[in-house]
Amino acid sequence: MATGLDVQYRRKKKLYRKRKFKFKRLLWFLLFYAIFSIITVPLIIIWGPFNAVKSVTVGAIYSSRHPQVIKAFLSEEQINAIIHKFDNVSSNDFERQAISSDASSGITIEDIKGRTFQGKVMLITHPKRVKVAVTKYSGVKGERISDYVNEMGAIAGINGGGFDDPQGTGSGETPLGLTVHNGEIVKYSDSDMPTIALDKNGKLSVETLSPDDVKKKDIVEALSFWPVLIKDGEKGKYDNGYWSIAPRSAIGQKADGTIIFVVINGRQMSSIGAQMDDLYKIFHEYGAINAVNLDGGSSAEMFYDGKVINQLWDSFGERYLPTAFVVMPNKE
Repeated sequence: MATGLDVQYRRKKKLYRKRKFKFKRLLWFLLFYAIFSIITVPLIIIWGPFNAVKSVTVGAIYSSRHPQVIKAFLSEEQINAIIHKFDNVSSNDFERQAISSDASSGITIEDIKGRTFQGKVMLITHPKRVKVAVTKYSGVKGERISDYVNEMGAIAGINGGGFDDPQGTGSGETPLGLTVHNGEIVKYSDSDMPTIALDKNGKLSVETLSPDDVKKKDIVEALSFWPVLIKDGEKGKYDNGYWSIAPRSAIGQKADGTIIFVVINGRQMSSIGAQMDDLYKIFHEYGAINAVNLDGGSSAEMFYDGKVINQLWDSFGERYLPTAFVVMPNKE
């Protein structure tokens, strides 16, 4: 005959089994939901009707360290069609607002905002303070902009020129085109990209240069990328439709010598990115007489006062790059 303790024990055991069964069912449900989401969400994003999300997501992956991920699902033609979906969408006018101005440092920083983008503009009054930083691990890997700034004793930095990355690993070890630092050629490879050069007087030029031109034209700092946005006060020749909306970086110079850095956030819901025409309008508004696009995408970064001040879309943080432009302290 069962005692009261036996009955109580059996009831507790039965209740424990029910709770255990419910907990297992919950775990199985969560596991199924997670697997289902992993499988279906990418399919919905890639082939679903949400064009803005699709363009942002596909463009982000395609221009990331691992473009092979999206290539496993879509052909090159499909990828191009998706990321160029909004090529004809222009931000038109944009707003600008000064957020930091330090006369002693000679640096002014402004927020800019257009219809499809948000970003930062940095104005450097003394152009000879702008230098090219080059990875000390050439041929092996690049460095982060924060590393360049710290190693050179600089106070600010922006990503630089293009680099060879055939495997999509993001190692950033080999710059393309002509790279010059302190008047010495660091790297040269035959390229159609124009050279962004600063001479001994701090004048910025954008033109095709050979290694022989470095000494002839007193070039002190240089790296390479494209397209040219403004040359000698005239709008550059580029195909706006070729360049999709994306995170952007660019450099320019005003007639008074002021260097202009621009970084546009992109591949984010708050800032899809900018086209080349957007960059042109920004530099034209700031009075640039020469301006050129820099390597964008996950490379787009502005570093100042010990931190990244734009919004990186890459969850891995700062990208490893072979070159950067940095701003040295004001010695005047």
